[in-house]
Amino acid sequence: MCRNVSKYALIFLFLALSGFIFLLRNIHTVENWNCHTISALYQLQSRIQSSFLPVNLPTFHHNRSFCAHLGQKPTPEDELEERYLLDSITWPGPPPRSSPRALRQTSDPVHSLFAVLPTQGGREWHVGDQLEALVQMHDFQGRPKRYGGDFILARLHSPELGAGVAGKVLDHKNGFYSAMFPLLWVGSAQIEITLVHPSEAVAVLRRLREERPDRVFFKSLFRLGFLSETTVCNMCLPLEQPLCNYTDLYTGEPWYCYKPKMLSCDSRINHAKAGYQKHLITNKEALLFQSGVNIKVPIHASGPDGIDVLPPRKEVEVESSSVKPEPIKLAPSGYYYEDSWRPLSGITMRQFNESSAVTQCLKNKVINMYGDSTVRQWFEYLITLVPGLREFNLNSPMNVGPFMAVDSTHNILLKYRCHGPPIRFSTVMASELRYVSNELDGLSGGPNTVVVLSIWAHFSTFPVEVYIRRLRHVRRSLVRLLDRAPGTMVVIRSGNLQALDPEVSLYNSDWYSLQLDEVLRSMFKGLNVLLVDAWEMSLAHHLPHALHPPPVIVKNMIDTLLSYVCPDKTKRQLT
Repeated sequence: MCRNVSKYALIFLFLALSGFIFLLRNIHTVENWNCHTISALYQLQSRIQSSFLPVNLPTFHHNRSFCAHLGQKPTPEDELEERYLLDSITWPGPPPRSSPRALRQTSDPVHSLFAVLPTQGGREWHVGDQLEALVQMHDFQGRPKRYGGDFILARLHSPELGAGVAGKVLDHKNGFYSAMFPLLWVGSAQIEITLVHPSEAVAVLRRLREERPDRVFFKSLFRLGFLSETTVCNMCLPLEQPLCNYTDLYTGEPWYCYKPKMLSCDSRINHAKAGYQKHLITNKEALLFQSGVNIKVPIHASGPDGIDVLPPRKEVEVESSSVKPEPIKLAPSGYYYEDSWRPLSGITMRQFNESSAVTQCLKNKVINMYGDSTVRQWFEYLITLVPGLREFNLNSPMNVGPFMAVDSTHNILLKYRCHGPPIRFSTVMASELRYVSNELDGLSGGPNTVVVLSIWAHFSTFPVEVYIRRLRHVRRSLVRLLDRAPGTMVVIRSGNLQALDPEVSLYNSDWYSLQLDEVLRSMFKGLNVLLVDAWEMSLAHHLPHALHPPPVIVKNMIDTLLSYVCPDKTKRQLT
């Protein structure tokens, strides 16, 4: 019996030794084994790890001192510009050092009201005049507010005519606001005033932006063979454990991940949005963010909310009048009429209703689109509209990219690539993370090159200084591009309004978007770039706001883009 056991032990030992020798001789093959079975195991492991990731989120200490060392040190000129930009978007609010107010003491759109102010001399309204409405805010007890800071939107529209224009809101910082509109069409015109956020809610949003840049958090997967780990990443991370430094070598744009416990920083595979932080505000503050109560609720008029607009006055009538008409102080980028956008910036708007017209416009062109999903929407719109544009399969993740479409018959190349982190897409391969500035530096440019940029939606959770720094790098690259290839056309898509609820407001509020939009316009002013004003195009239209606007608005945006690329030559010759 013992002899048999000994015999089996020797056989077992021989088999184990043989297997070990086989493994050593084929270890390289095993390490590079990438069959479907391992891929499935890897995906399953990634999902399991991702489900446990939020447990180990870093603790932010309500200050940004740990971020002070991030990014390149700005020059004195950069610091001066940054101060100017921050001052230009300063927002009034509740009195300093005032204690948090109860909901009943905050702005209530139901108790608030507006009134249409009469014209000078009580005359009629004509095209070319300026209409003004006075808004008075009250709290939930019906008492007048004594300070400003409410975020209010205004538009003038005519449902019958399919017309609309964005209004300008002036805060008098005493509870009163003026909403002003240019009169641009003949016929009915109705005022619409909306409270997006009360001033007390804006104060909360401002605090979150400065103190909680972690409220959207990111992750990266690290993998080597069968071993993988997932860690938290962000532009700013508390120094609670060792970091992997992924700061861009060319722009100095910072990005960090916590170092995996068992893997090196070089083993990073991808980047992804990990989730949204919860419990950011107190129960009392949550009352300031209620759908149907104080988030995007209309303010009603105390009297008539509309007027009838007559044709422009005759010159003789104007000269003989003892009361001179008020000069137009407003400069909207355009307005809708019959649901078509009509720019006021000097460009002649063309309607590209047929795919053949779009093809002819883009013939021999290379269109490079960089940015977030709002410009990816343009890419998707164009490849749907133009049958000849065939998308080339790059095996890119859906809704992430990069994407490319080609019309070889007409020599059209259309490309899209997302901007670098922070980017809240599902999963982007680490090798595909590119900063727009670096991509622009790699373009040859020229008269047949069109560059389209949309960089805004993913920066709302960070202090404005982060956005300023990113745009500064992009601007420098654009200046270099336009210097070496002056014929290159650059088009920037601004931010737009979107649907808000109590949760979305804390991460993507229109107030954040408005502040970034004002910075963007200031930073590119005077540069040889063109603007598609998505903000006013979404505000002036009657359809509900959406992060990705509905097709009718997107069509008007694309028509504006194509009108820049292919201007109306007959109109240009006449002028």
